[in-house]
Amino acid sequence: MTIYLDHAASAPLRPEVLEQMLPHLTGEQANPSSPHAPGRRARAALDEAHERMAAAVGAEPRSLVFTGGGTEAINLAVKGAAWAGKAEGHRIVTTAIEHKAVLESCLLLEKYGFEVRKLPVDRYGRVDPDDLTAALTEKTVLVSLQLANNEVGTIQPVAELVERVRAGSRARVHLDAVQGAAWIPVDVGALDVDLVSFAAHKLEGPKGMGALWIRRGTAILPQVHGGSQERYRRAGTENVPGAVGMAAAFSLAHDEREATVPRVAEQRDRVRDVLLGIDGVELTGHPEERLPNSLSLIVRDASGDDIVIGLDLEGIACSTGSACTSGSTEPSHVLSAMGYPPAEARGSLRLSNGRTTSDEDIDALIYALPPVIERLRDGAVRLDGAGEPVR
Repeated sequence: MTIYLDHAASAPLRPEVLEQMLPHLTGEQANPSSPHAPGRRARAALDEAHERMAAAVGAEPRSLVFTGGGTEAINLAVKGAAWAGKAEGHRIVTTAIEHKAVLESCLLLEKYGFEVRKLPVDRYGRVDPDDLTAALTEKTVLVSLQLANNEVGTIQPVAELVERVRAGSRARVHLDAVQGAAWIPVDVGALDVDLVSFAAHKLEGPKGMGALWIRRGTAILPQVHGGSQERYRRAGTENVPGAVGMAAAFSLAHDEREATVPRVAEQRDRVRDVLLGIDGVELTGHPEERLPNSLSLIVRDASGDDIVIGLDLEGIACSTGSACTSGSTEPSHVLSAMGYPPAEARGSLRLSNGRTTSDEDIDALIYALPPVIERLRDGAVRLDGAGEPVR
């Protein structure tokens, strides 16, 4: 049986969540817009999902829009808010380590006349609030920030960054909480932001299900057209089982977070302490302000891809970084922005445990990983700082 240590990419669907989804997958399958009794039952289930999800994140039910995943929620936030505010300004401020859903949305907007300013980060992946202040102008219409980075797990100083935005502009603020909401309590009302994006599968919910919280009074241009669903903000027949599953996953995570986080962090730290004892292994991301299940490393003189394959042969699943950039021949844009040269970035490894990870799973990883690294280094081709073989 595979030991699964890639929860940052996608957490396994929780059985209790599936149980709540099943009636809407196998029995109650009516369209929630239909006026007949089955349709009304589907509508009631969808309304209850809005309420339950809202309770878990401190929102009003009507302020949440269910989407087809975190990426769609981010696209709706970034493009929707930018286009809605175009008459007020054309500048968008974000960071160099955002998820590709943010960066590629910004790239598209640039083609239509928006100006995008990508803030640098330090070696730990944190934004300097002074850099944010300097980037703000009266024409800044949107600031998009991550709660926590999906590759290295670094948590941003969100409260201070948002305070700088409010002091220096009238821009709307989008917070990408897709990765962070699994482990950090999110109260949208207390954050003083305008938009927050979420995904279900990071919290043991169903894949292909997301949500966007929109502060009341925040203008947004829908990105999917064709109907009045989700209060005209996202057209298309609603995914009732997905919404039920997402709400269930968020509710369970909210109720259990206080007990789950310390145990998961202790497991992570056991692995960290062993691996940092190996010569040439370096922790990436902030040493303290990071997600409790996130262990990201650089293994010098070894390929991260080869380590992942070596562990896979040992029955352990992990990754080198974001699943959304898997297969790319380019070094991680996150690690590059943090100052790592290509040769070092290619040695990246991301280990992410979760609620269902056992201490025995961690023992197996600690037993298997050091020999895998040693074997790969013995046969490795040394690379220079540009990632070229050393002759």
